Amino acid sequence: MRRDRIADPDQPGRRGEMTGAGYPRQERTGPARALPILGWRRGYDRHVLRHDLVAGLTVAVMLVPQSMAYAALAGMPPVTGLYAAVVPVLVYALLGTSGALAVGPVAITALMTSTALVPLAAGDPGRYAALAGLLALLVGTIQVLMGVLRLGALVNFMSHSVLSGFTSAAAIVIAASQLKDLLGLRADRAENLPGIVGSLWQAAPTVHPLTVAVGAASVAGLLLLRRYRPKLPGALLVVAAVTIASAALAFGARGVPILADVPGGLPVPDLPSIALADLRALLPAAVAIALVAYMEGIAVAKSLAARSRQQVAPNTELVAVGAANLAAGAFHAFPVAGGFSRSAVNFSAGARTPVASLVTAAVVAATASLLTPALHHLPKAVLAAIVVVAVLGLVDWREARSAWRVRRTDGLTLGLTFLVTLVAGVEPGLAVGVAFSLAVFLRRSARPHTAELGRVPGTATFRNVARYQGLVTDPRVAVLRIDGPLYFANAQYLADQLLAMAQRRPELRAVVLDASAISDADTDGAHALAQARQRLAGRETALHLATVRGPVRDLLTRAGLWSVMRDAGQLHPDVADAVDTVTGSPAVDAERPDRLPQEVF
Repeated sequence: MRRDRIADPDQPGRRGEMTGAGYPRQERTGPARALPILGWRRGYDRHVLRHDLVAGLTVAVMLVPQSMAYAALAGMPPVTGLYAAVVPVLVYALLGTSGALAVGPVAITALMTSTALVPLAAGDPGRYAALAGLLALLVGTIQVLMGVLRLGALVNFMSHSVLSGFTSAAAIVIAASQLKDLLGLRADRAENLPGIVGSLWQAAPTVHPLTVAVGAASVAGLLLLRRYRPKLPGALLVVAAVTIASAALAFGARGVPILADVPGGLPVPDLPSIALADLRALLPAAVAIALVAYMEGIAVAKSLAARSRQQVAPNTELVAVGAANLAAGAFHAFPVAGGFSRSAVNFSAGARTPVASLVTAAVVAATASLLTPALHHLPKAVLAAIVVVAVLGLVDWREARSAWRVRRTDGLTLGLTFLVTLVAGVEPGLAVGVAFSLAVFLRRSARPHTAELGRVPGTATFRNVARYQGLVTDPRVAVLRIDGPLYFANAQYLADQLLAMAQRRPELRAVVLDASAISDADTDGAHALAQARQRLAGRETALHLATVRGPVRDLLTRAGLWSVMRDAGQLHPDVADAVDTVTGSPAVDAERPDRLPQEVF
């Protein structure tokens, strides 16, 4: 009989041509290991190609105006958004393992780019562009190294609560930062909400009524199209309509800021100049962007892969997104990531493989080469409207309420990350959120849950006395279960708990430690256990261990404690055996079939 097995998606596996849902499954053997796009060739036919063509065209129509808007958010010329949507998209299509992830400029990484570069560029556009390319190279290098070293699991330290609070606050900051363009204000840039509000207040007298009208009409058009015609390319239609109106009515001559001259063609690769001082200054932002970009992309990639019954390889994805960022840095762009909204559109439009991204890159390249003169009269307020409408959907109040209801510490983590990001900026908010969530984790692991157990009458089953009624206990014996590892952070705390219990109960003659939930231990844990055993013995109280897992048993054996306790008769296959041994009066049949042989211990 053939057995199915679950393969590690980061390891070569056997091929299945189709998933059963009309989606090709990627092969990861032979040439496909070096160039993952080759893994889609089996099962690829005209039907799949037709889906990929439609999806690629659909995403390209959405990406052209969006990429220019996110470039402006990043503080870069709008045309660089098109650059970021060509070669990086092409590189990811060749190396990625997701059939639907749409890589390119995204709002949050654009804001983080602006936050990192504004203080360093000192108002010099040339230096700003060079720093943006260097930042993308740094981000790409970090991601590629993490993928090669198989460190994708490191992003798990950025909890969902941190990411949710950060994303919601960043969305509000992004939307607020676009108000100056929506209102035509001559306001200074700021990177946090108080700074933005203060800048807008000071610039309030410079509001431009016609620009306000253009911005309001653009927002209304985007929202109405999203609400009533969601399948239409709303951003492109609004851009086209307002650009035509701007040219016909001479908005630029009436004081509405427009793009004016947009250079055509595609850039040639050109590495930015690298200075050690710039590398040091950009490294913290590069690490933050690398983690956020990967988290944003892998989350949506896994979600879509589950729906199409495909697989994504997390470490290979790190290499692919990192290579895309290296390409962005070499082609005068800025850091890129997998976007939520575009990936969802890509999937719903029928994308089956990364060939859809190749189509997207080709269409955007044609736009950058041939159609940039048509963007001359495009008001900047339209790009701001696109950003605002796109990011406001990222504010998730329901997730905040859910996190607070399910676990208060998760809600507190989310709220703290949200507030710090709003007040201090994106990088401090992310750093504080990660640090606080790690502190909560360490405190939780240093104070693991413990439960005192009692016997269910007439059985060998023991349950938590705080949760069940009618359990049988013996004042001479305390049964304690520890739900967590026994290691340096909590070993002394748990040993102190055992001693405190003995001090509170003078009649106690034995403590039975149910070790079934102790998954791991270290040297400090073994030492604390030996010390607790000796101190309990000084109070004429014996320490017994029951249901010890194999890895913990191995460590106690190497520490010399296992043989000592075994010779003293203080090791037991289960809690019932330990209690029966201590009391000398078994409550159930000692020959029951579920009991392990005593000689095992």
